[in-house]
Amino acid sequence: QVQLVESGGGLVQPGGSLRLSCAASGSIFNINAMAWYRQAPGKQRELVAHITSGGTTNYADSVKGRFTISRDSTKSTVYLQMNSLNPEDTAVYFCNAINSDYTRNWGQGTQVTVSS
Repeated sequence: QVQLVESGGGLVQPGGSLRLSCAASGSIFNINAMAWYRQAPGKQRELVAHITSGGTTNYADSVKGRFTISRDSTKSTVYLQMNSLNPEDTAVYFCNAINSDYTRNWGQGTQVTVSS
């Protein structure tokens, strides 16, 4: 089993930045890829960014050029650097691990609120 713990959410003004972290523990050797999803009130959960074990990244169109996903050298922590935030980015952000057997693990989520 993989356990995921997110941190770094909070309240930020439009145009500001936040950096989210997701620390993985447990059977991290089983992790193939990691991703960030978000869910705004009344909306479906959506993929924000994805990174493979080889470092290939993929982003939702709405965040391209503003958000950057990365992993540390041990591949046990994934980050989401979010710049030029706007109110439409307000959501609960979830970390997701995709395992070698195609099972997925989720973190508990961290709230990001963009408001003046």
